[in-house]
Amino acid sequence: MDKQPAQLVALQQAFASHYHQPHQLAFQAPGRVNLIGEHTDYNDGFVLPCAINFYTWVLANRRPDHKIRVLALDYQQQDEFDLSAPIAAHPCYSWANYVRGVANNLLQQGYELQGCDIAISGNVPKGAGLSSSASLEVALGLCLSTVSGFELSGRDNALNGQQAENQFVGCQCGIMDQLISALGQQGKALLIDTRSLGCAEVSIPQSLSVLIINSNVQRGLVDSAYNQRRQQCEAAARKLGLVALRDISDLELNQQLYKLSPLEAKRARHVVSENQRTRLAARALQQGDIRLLSTLMAQSHQSMQQDFEITVPAIDLLVQLVSAVVGNEGGVRMTGGGFGGCVVALLPSDKIAQVQAVVATEYPAKTGLKADIFVCEASQGATQL
Repeated sequence: MDKQPAQLVALQQAFASHYHQPHQLAFQAPGRVNLIGEHTDYNDGFVLPCAINFYTWVLANRRPDHKIRVLALDYQQQDEFDLSAPIAAHPCYSWANYVRGVANNLLQQGYELQGCDIAISGNVPKGAGLSSSASLEVALGLCLSTVSGFELSGRDNALNGQQAENQFVGCQCGIMDQLISALGQQGKALLIDTRSLGCAEVSIPQSLSVLIINSNVQRGLVDSAYNQRRQQCEAAARKLGLVALRDISDLELNQQLYKLSPLEAKRARHVVSENQRTRLAARALQQGDIRLLSTLMAQSHQSMQQDFEITVPAIDLLVQLVSAVVGNEGGVRMTGGGFGGCVVALLPSDKIAQVQAVVATEYPAKTGLKADIFVCEASQGATQL
C-alpha cells in the first residue's frame, strides 16, 4: 500500500486530538485539470478533464444527534450547525458554506442526514484553478451519505455539489469539476457531454505525464470577463436560432456568420471549433496519436488567444517554452477560465526535468514571476478509504 500523505496523517492526529477519539470513517476526492474543451461547458458542449492525484480528505464519526461539527485543519477554524434547524450561510468563513451548502442541498432533496463530527484537509492547490472546491463538495457528499446510511451515485453526488455551489455558495459553476472528481478513473480522462452528462473513458498512454504549471498571474477581471463571454455566446446562439452553440457545425457556422457581429462571430468560432477539437483529441488520445493531439492542443490555445481572447502574455510565454521542449511528442495549452491561471501539458515523462529547468530560468527572467509546477497522474475519483 502507498505511504499515506503527510497531510492525511496530520489530519488523523488532529481529529483524534480535537474530538478525543480516533476517526472511524475516511473519504477522499481529487482535484482535476481540463486537458481540452475550454468555455464549452456552458454552451452544452464537450470537455476532456482528468482527476489528478491531489485530494481533499474528510474524516468522520457519527454522532447520536443532529449536530454537525467541523474542524478545517488548513484554516485552523471550526464550525457547528444543527441539521434539524434551517441552515444559514456562515457569517465569516467561506469554507464553511461548502459544508453547510452540501448538507442543506441533500436535506432539500429529502435525504435524512445523521449528525457527525468531521475534520477536513487537502493538498489540492487553492487558487490554481484545479478545483479544490469541487473536490471538497464531492468528498463531503460521499461522507454525509455514508454516515447517514444511504447511497449516492457519483452523478448525483456531483449534481448535489454543483447545486450547493450555485445556490448556497453563490458561484455559477458548470458540472465538469464535480463530475470528474466523483467519476474519475485511474490512468484515464473522461470525455463529458455537458448536455446529457454522458461520460466516455479515454485512456491516457502510460508514456505520458500530466504537467500543470501555475503562472501565478494575479487574475483581476475573471468573473466579469467570464460572464461577458457567456453572454456573447448566448447572444450568438440566439441569433443563429440555436439552443446552444454545440448545435452547429463549423461548416454551418461559416455559412451563417453574416448573422453575427464580428465579436460574436469570433466567440462562436472558438466554441464550435473547440467542441470539434475536444472530440478529436479524445479519439487521438485513445489511439495513441500524440502528433494529432499535439496539433489539437496548439490549435485550442491559439483559438483561446485570438478568437476568445482570454490568454495573457505570461500564459502564452509558458506555452511557447513548453512547446519548444516537447514539440509534437506531447501537447500544451492554457487550461481554465483564462486571464492567468494554469497551463496543462501532456508530455513524455523523460521531458519533465527539461521543461522544469526551462520554466525555472526563462519564465522569471521574462515576467518577474515564479511558476509553480505540479507533476500529476490521472487518478481515481471520490472513494471511501
